[in-house]
Amino acid sequence: MTLDQLHHITAKESAARQNLRYQLDVCVAAGCLSSHSDRVKKSLEEVLAGREVKESYRVRGVGCMGLCSLGPLVSVEPGGALYQSVSPADTAEIVEHLDYEPLKRLQCPRDLPFFERQVNVVLENSGRIDPERIEDYVAAEGYEALIKALTEMTPAEVIEQITRSGLRGRGGAGYPTGLKWGTVAKAGSGSKYVVCNADEGDPGAFMDRSVLESDPQRVLEGMIIAGYAVGASRGYIYVRAEYPLAVTRLNAAIRQAKHLGLLGTEICNTTFDFDIDLRLGAGAFVCGEETALIASIEGQRGAPRPRPPYPAQVGLFECPTLINNVETFANVPPIIRKGGDWYAGMGTKKSKGTKVFALTGKINRTGLIEVPMGMTLREIIFDIGGGVPEGRKFKAVQTGGPSGGCLPEQFLDMAVDYDSLAQAGSIMGSGGMIVMDDGSCMVDVAKFFMEFCMTESCGKCIPCRARTAQMYNLLAKISEGAATQGDLAMLEDLCDMVKHTSLCGLGQTAPNPVLSTLRHFRDEYVAHIVEKRCPAGVCPCPAKEGGR
Repeated sequence: MTLDQLHHITAKESAARQNLRYQLDVCVAAGCLSSHSDRVKKSLEEVLAGREVKESYRVRGVGCMGLCSLGPLVSVEPGGALYQSVSPADTAEIVEHLDYEPLKRLQCPRDLPFFERQVNVVLENSGRIDPERIEDYVAAEGYEALIKALTEMTPAEVIEQITRSGLRGRGGAGYPTGLKWGTVAKAGSGSKYVVCNADEGDPGAFMDRSVLESDPQRVLEGMIIAGYAVGASRGYIYVRAEYPLAVTRLNAAIRQAKHLGLLGTEICNTTFDFDIDLRLGAGAFVCGEETALIASIEGQRGAPRPRPPYPAQVGLFECPTLINNVETFANVPPIIRKGGDWYAGMGTKKSKGTKVFALTGKINRTGLIEVPMGMTLREIIFDIGGGVPEGRKFKAVQTGGPSGGCLPEQFLDMAVDYDSLAQAGSIMGSGGMIVMDDGSCMVDVAKFFMEFCMTESCGKCIPCRARTAQMYNLLAKISEGAATQGDLAMLEDLCDMVKHTSLCGLGQTAPNPVLSTLRHFRDEYVAHIVEKRCPAGVCPCPAKEGGR
């Protein structure tokens, strides 16, 4: 496959679209499929099949369009009409309006801040291409970055562009991507591996799943470029088995890429060989940790090991291994296409580019968003997300999943970047963002996340195995109005112990939801302990108050 051949595919796809009178795109990502968007697609095909010139119409399944709370979504081109909450019963009426004004009762405005305030880099193709056709991806500049890297750049030049971009790992820790790539590249000349961590396990998080379902070729391209840059010839995508749609589309994407000579041996007519395999995880949250993930790929029990040595030196099968998550790899193709300086022009001084978030919880517009680093929480929650529903008041936003913290109203005007979130007592994490209203009890929230961490502990180290259980029991005791001030002091001591003595990141960050709620909502803990009441009316205290 050469650049000219890619352009030939692009020209062919463009010509095919020009012959269409209308193209109707139906979201077939997991969120919309759960609302039977597949039936909507089939119904549209059946309605259009009855038209005299059916060849001038095309119904296409596309990836996530972002606004998950209003699915199934259907987009019409030309014209740009977007329809929300579509059912099979609506399809005939939608087709009748193709030559006229859009169907008002189903129309979703395109000028919503939800769409206008976003900057799409990772999600630039989501909802715009068919994730099951490599030709659609190629027509959207797909694999141009790979050919550029293989034919115009040395591995060192590729790493230089990634370094210049300022891209930091989007899996949670925020480690500089270029530095990690450079470390693996310098780690000898033997066997090396590239691993994509798609073991997304945070409650309320669906960023990686959506990218894999909506634009799988993009992740493959990023991995192949990484393999070239660090000197690896094999890659693995570790994806949880609970993502069957993502697994199906990844398998199809790998087959199609091999068929076009973009994966396998002598890629793009060069001497570079690289292959990718899938490995399915059983859903253990701890396997999101690098060393536990490596153990699982190798067929061992998914449990972490002490570091150093780090995977960059001693990783998969004892070889140097590059591990990045889905979003990190998805950023690579546009950086190589447009240059590291282009990417560094977005975001803040220390947090470059954009970030994908799964915006969920007590918010009017739930969905997948991508915004520049540095946008404030207020802009994300109230402009893009449309604020809190049912006339309730905003109380807190939880960022970073079980490893993150809960931030109250005073932080709404804080810029969202790695350093600001850390200073406020939370983390960026992989991108989960859960909004809570004044009907939420922060003791109950802390108990929920502690139960998750307790259950997901691999049990290898005592601080995480035993102390998270003790912490959960104390939180349960507090929520029942049966605790004392001594129990609260013990809870704080346990937080410090678990944070500083656990083996891996799961245990080290497990206390964060407790610590952040104690820091910002200590009065609620005191109310449960001293007054034996839950201010939100959620917990089973003797004296309930509030409620919904």
